[in-house]
Amino acid sequence: MPARAGSIVTDIVRDTEADKPPMSRGKRIATGAVVLIALGILVSLGTWQVQRLHEKEALLAQIESRRHGAPVDLTLAEQTMARGEDGEYLHVRVTGRFDHSRERHFFATFEGESGFYVYTPLTLADGRILLLNRGFVPYELKDPARRAAGQVSGTVTLAGYVRNRLAKKPSSILPDNDPAKNIFYWKDWQAMVASSGLDAARVLPFFVDADATVANPGGLPKGGVTQFDLPNNHLQYALTWYGLAVALVAVTGLMLFRRKT
Repeated sequence: MPARAGSIVTDIVRDTEADKPPMSRGKRIATGAVVLIALGILVSLGTWQVQRLHEKEALLAQIESRRHGAPVDLTLAEQTMARGEDGEYLHVRVTGRFDHSRERHFFATFEGESGFYVYTPLTLADGRILLLNRGFVPYELKDPARRAAGQVSGTVTLAGYVRNRLAKKPSSILPDNDPAKNIFYWKDWQAMVASSGLDAARVLPFFVDADATVANPGGLPKGGVTQFDLPNNHLQYALTWYGLAVALVAVTGLMLFRRKT
């Protein structure tokens, strides 16, 4: 759309490059209609980006508040989501027992190193199960046997951030998940649950990322991998659309002035 809007402005500029006879009344009306439609589109798109800017700023403020807030009990987060509110990035406290035999591996890069995020089922006191992202392990340590010290046993209590499940693969350029090799390229909750042999009815419909306070024996998996930075280019987009609108008005005015002289 920006390229199309720019071409409209360019076409009008070309009209000013040579002297031409006065336009007929019908052509003036048609040209005026095209200009008004284009101007309306550009202003609307700029205004939409301003609205998106306000929404993104509110979202970023919410994320920062949740990020630095004290962890709350998981049930409070569930109540928030039950009311229809977004639970993403809520800082929660969870208690349960890990089932390391069913951990899932999500391909990732962390601090410049390729490896995997380890998603391990955590069985809660009430029997429900949470897929918990314990953190990052280097590529060569995908095999749990090579990091046995970090496979903690018994009841654990830790803090982390709620992460929503994805409805579909976020990009067509991502490889398909390979459950047979236990390698996931996007967070397909259903595939991760099914491939681990868990009863989906018992698994909570979201993930939790362990925060940086979690220190596992041997240092792995390394928690605190949650990404909080979201792109916010809406101001730039808004200025682009409004700038094109101003340019359109300017060249249209120049065209009319030159045809009168």
